[in-house]
Amino acid sequence: MKVAIVHYWFITRRGGEKVVESILKLYPEADIYTLFYDEDNYGNYLEGHKIYTSKYNTPFFRKHYQKIFPLYPRAIKSLKLKKEYDLIISSESGPAKGVKIENSAKHICYIHSPMRYCWGFTENYLNSMNPILRPLAKHFFKKLQDWDKTTINNVDLYIANSINVANRVEKFYKRIAEVVYPPIESKLFEESLILEYTKEFYLSFGALTPYKRIDLLVDCFNNNGKKLVIIGSGSEKEKLQKKAKSNIEFKGFLEELELKKYIQNSKALLFPGEEDFGMIPLEVMSYGLPVIAYKKGGALETVIENKYNLSKSSGIFFEKQNLVALQEAIDYFETIENKFDPIWIRKHAENFEESKFLSSFSQKINGLLIDKKN
Repeated sequence: MKVAIVHYWFITRRGGEKVVESILKLYPEADIYTLFYDEDNYGNYLEGHKIYTSKYNTPFFRKHYQKIFPLYPRAIKSLKLKKEYDLIISSESGPAKGVKIENSAKHICYIHSPMRYCWGFTENYLNSMNPILRPLAKHFFKKLQDWDKTTINNVDLYIANSINVANRVEKFYKRIAEVVYPPIESKLFEESLILEYTKEFYLSFGALTPYKRIDLLVDCFNNNGKKLVIIGSGSEKEKLQKKAKSNIEFKGFLEELELKKYIQNSKALLFPGEEDFGMIPLEVMSYGLPVIAYKKGGALETVIENKYNLSKSSGIFFEKQNLVALQEAIDYFETIENKFDPIWIRKHAENFEESKFLSSFSQKINGLLIDKKN
């Protein structure tokens, strides 16, 4: 069976890219199509696969890939399939599902989110921009939304990464999506759990983009003076660094061994954004680390808060995205932090281990292909 996998871009290696790498274990001979591919920055994780890119895959466009959203429809149009495939799998939170399919190939879309620019989070992006540019950006977001509507029925089956996203697919696309949770790497569960680390600081880990709300963490820790380590990079990094006090440390991208050290020495992961799913909380839970999360979005499906038995909790929630609610959650956490059970937290995270994703995802695909034959 000839398979093509279409993913929006391979610039940095985040959750969506890890999902593609897992899908490639099911289809090791699949061809890969993407708008932008920065091989030097991404690493050799796609080694051995044929990779086709759009005509916009230049150093300039790769550098500004998030800012050139008005060009996404043109970029995906330039990404022409080179063969007659039997199965197309798009990995989507951008324009990937809009790829043009000339034959009768079945198209499964694994959807991380309907495009956030257009559906439900437009104001978040606009508020992070220069006020002078907002009217123009709003115009282009609307044009992108209109184009996105034309691609909805290009898909035979939507598979969402969470119940949260499945609900958004139904709300915005008027389509039913089945749910398969994304894969957490098996190797995270292979080493013995080490429990004797000193818990020196709080941790933030992930992309520094507006909707992640790392600005809320910086404001909070500027006020309370506690130690915070922020791991990751993104468009907000420079702005956040400028207003952060000396108790807040920015680490940028870290290699695996150094990242592991920081996770193990953390008190808890702080997760203040509204995520579609959020793989990072589960990745840090594999180290037995609890999570303090905003009570909305995908965190509701990964963070377990059992106030009556904290030894069977993987973290706690705060109700509102504001300084008072976040600080109250941190204060409460510090009265109960010794009641969490790292072994239970890791076992909870194992429910999302990669083999479960591969089994569920292949079942969904086989079901669709059997229906096609019938």
